[in-house]
Amino acid sequence: MADNGNTERPAVRTSRPGKRRRAEAGQAVQDRPSTIRDVALKAGVSVATVSRTLAGNYPVSDETRARVMAAVETLHYVVNVHAKALSGRVAGPVALVVKDITGPSLAHVAAGVEQEAAERGRLSLVCATHDDPAREDDLVQLAREQHAAAVLLVGGVVPDEAYDRRMAGYARALDAAGSRLVLVGRPAPTPDLPVTVVDYDNRGSAYQAASHLLTSGHRRVLFLGGEAGLSSADQRRAGYRDALRALGVEHAGELDITGTYTRASGYVRTRDALRAGLEFTAVFAASDMVALGALAALREAGLGVPDDVSVAGFDDVPFARDLTPPLTTVRVPFEELGRTAVRMALDRDGSRAGDDHVVLGTQLVVRQSVRRL
Repeated sequence: MADNGNTERPAVRTSRPGKRRRAEAGQAVQDRPSTIRDVALKAGVSVATVSRTLAGNYPVSDETRARVMAAVETLHYVVNVHAKALSGRVAGPVALVVKDITGPSLAHVAAGVEQEAAERGRLSLVCATHDDPAREDDLVQLAREQHAAAVLLVGGVVPDEAYDRRMAGYARALDAAGSRLVLVGRPAPTPDLPVTVVDYDNRGSAYQAASHLLTSGHRRVLFLGGEAGLSSADQRRAGYRDALRALGVEHAGELDITGTYTRASGYVRTRDALRAGLEFTAVFAASDMVALGALAALREAGLGVPDDVSVAGFDDVPFARDLTPPLTTVRVPFEELGRTAVRMALDRDGSRAGDDHVVLGTQLVVRQSVRRL
C-alpha cells in the first residue's frame, strides 16, 4: 500500500501545467468537437499559426505545417464552415426549396440541381415547404443565414399580390446578402427585381398535346387540368383551349374539369365523368400522375386504351413508357431545369435585373395510348 502511494505522489508533483492542459484538452476532445485552440495546443503553436496553415494564404515552415496537420488529423478537427463563408474562402451551398420532395418531377429537378452543384464543388440543401408559405419564409431565411449562393424555389404557384410581395422581399433580402433568388417553373412578380427565372413552355406544350388528339380525329376530349389559379395549371388549360380554337372545335365546359395533380384526382374525375354519362373519346391529363388515375378508372369501367378511349399525359415521368399501353405525353426536361437554374445563378456576370430569364423547350413523345379515329 505504501509503495503504491509513493508511486502516485511524485507523478502528481512533477507534472507541469502545460502537460496537464494538453491532457485536459485531449480529454475534452472526447466530449465535444475539437476547436482551433485544441489544434494549436496539440501542435505547440499559436491559434494564428493554425489559421494561416489551414488557410494556405501565409508562408509557414514545412515542419510547422506537418505538426499542425498531424494535430488536425489526431483531433479530427473540422474547419468552421460558417467562418470560412464569411471570409469568402469557401463556396456557399445551393438551396433548393420545393413543395414536396416525393413527386417524380420535382425529384428530377432536385437531381439536376445536385449534379450541377456537385460538379462546381457546392453542397446542395434540399428543403420541403409542404405548401406552407410561412415555412417557405423560414427556409429562405435559413438559407440566407447559411450563406447560400443561390436559393431555388420550384413549382407552380398562385401568382396573387401576396405572392408578389413575398417574392420581392426574398429577392431583395438575398441580393443584399450576396445570394440569388431563382424561380423555377414559377413567374417573377416584376421584371426589375434581382431574380433569375428558369421556366418551360407550359402553354405551348399543352397546345401541342391537345392538337395531337384533335388532329387524330378526337372532338370530345376530356381535359383533366390542374387547380384553377395555379400558374402552371392555368397555362396548360390555356394551351388546351388554344388548340380547340385553332382546329375549330367548340369548347365543352363539362369536359374541362379542374383538380389536383394526383393519381387519386385523375381516377375520381374520370370515374365521375363516366358515371355522369359524358361522351368523350380521349382524355388529356395535365400530368402523368393524373393520367395514371384516369387509366385505372377506364380499366375499371371495362374500357380499353386506346381502342375505346385515347389518353395523353404531361411530364413524361419515368414510368410513362412502362404503362400498358405506353403513354403519349409531353416530355419536360426536369433535370435540365435544375442544372440550368444552378448555372444561371452561379455564372451571373453583372447581368441587369430582368435579363436572367430562360424558357426551355419541351417535346411531345408519341407512344401507343392514342389512336387515330
